[in-house]
Amino acid sequence: MFIGFTALQAQETKWYDNFEEAAKVSKKTNKPILANFTGSDWCGWCIRLGKEVFSKKEFQKWAKENVVLLTVDFPKRKKLAADITEQNNALQRAFQVRGYPTIWLMSPGEGKVPTEGITPLGKTSYVKGGPEKWIASIASALPKN
Repeated sequence: MFIGFTALQAQETKWYDNFEEAAKVSKKTNKPILANFTGSDWCGWCIRLGKEVFSKKEFQKWAKENVVLLTVDFPKRKKLAADITEQNNALQRAFQVRGYPTIWLMSPGEGKVPTEGITPLGKTSYVKGGPEKWIASIASALPKN
């Protein structure tokens, strides 16, 4: 029982940190990218959003069915790979993110540069009230299939 539960937990949600990988999955599954612009190790509202929404089963089920998850992180204590830092800075400039958490829903472009051809669909931030209220704050921006 314990082994099965651990295996299930591990496959519930996958957060990519590489835009190109997330874009490939997005195109293959026809799901938009949900990009979480965060300061994972210092931003109090980001940490709160993670605990109150992203870690909950209701969000994880919704995410698995509707989006490809991408973390666009700007940590202060943790060092990211140079290419990820460069990618995150480019995405931050492209979406004019000035505060954290900022969550953008987007469709990837066809270009090789992360900012080429991306279609912004909607954005949100921390929303009080748990997964249900948070999902409601972004779900209307999902493309209608």
